[in-house]
Amino acid sequence: MADQLKGVTIALAGPRKSEELAKLVSNMGGTALLRPAQGTVFLDGEELRQELEEWTLNPPDWSILTTGMGLDALFQTAGGMGLEERFQEVLAGSMIAARGYKTVNALKKRGLVPHVRDDDGSTTGLIRGLAPFDFQGKAVVLQLHGDPAPRLNAWLKEAGAEVRQVLPYRHMPPEQEDLERLLMEITEEKVDAVTFTSAPQIRFLAEYAGSRGMLQAMLEAFETGVLAVAVGRVTADALKEAGIRRIVMPEQERMGSMIVELGRYLASHR
Repeated sequence: MADQLKGVTIALAGPRKSEELAKLVSNMGGTALLRPAQGTVFLDGEELRQELEEWTLNPPDWSILTTGMGLDALFQTAGGMGLEERFQEVLAGSMIAARGYKTVNALKKRGLVPHVRDDDGSTTGLIRGLAPFDFQGKAVVLQLHGDPAPRLNAWLKEAGAEVRQVLPYRHMPPEQEDLERLLMEITEEKVDAVTFTSAPQIRFLAEYAGSRGMLQAMLEAFETGVLAVAVGRVTADALKEAGIRRIVMPEQERMGSMIVELGRYLASHR
């Protein structure tokens, strides 16, 4: 494993744990470039308090939860408002759908079990789980992480649901210079791979490439010389939605596993 990434240059698009990942890449013989395609993530406290108040005053028929971190933030904020018990009651009294094992675990530690969960950690898997239920006229609260979920939202509305979206976290766009540099390195194939750890990173990069008239050039580079690497299914879904087809992804949704899987992939394709 020590030289599986020998001579390989990898752009790390995720700002979180990038120093640790760079070290792992270096230990495996590769070169890591820190290229954040996502700005800071912050908790929008005031808005979240209003949304929680609404959630507890008008309990929905369905609570659809998409991230464990978002659910923890909701409970933390509810605790600060003296609403934790009430929020727990409202959740327990609604039908719960959960995406991803982290969300299921966050529910479990509060004694809650989802009625529906995805079969593969993705939004598509969650939709498959929700499909047998009748949503006509049902009130649904959709908890997102920091990025909209247009497909899930559209599917629910088409099924007749009244959807309220709650975003505990907000993603700020990255610095334009960072996106410009990353886009140039991809289109000129100066990097061998780009690792993505969240859907917003892809969205920001694809939107920027589109605004520069370079989206097609970027997609072609990912098709031929540059590998797109996703930390897990949600990120891989976002890459597919952007038009990227060649994707490397680990079985275990871990950042370290993502780098190890990339090394394995490159070793078997040399």
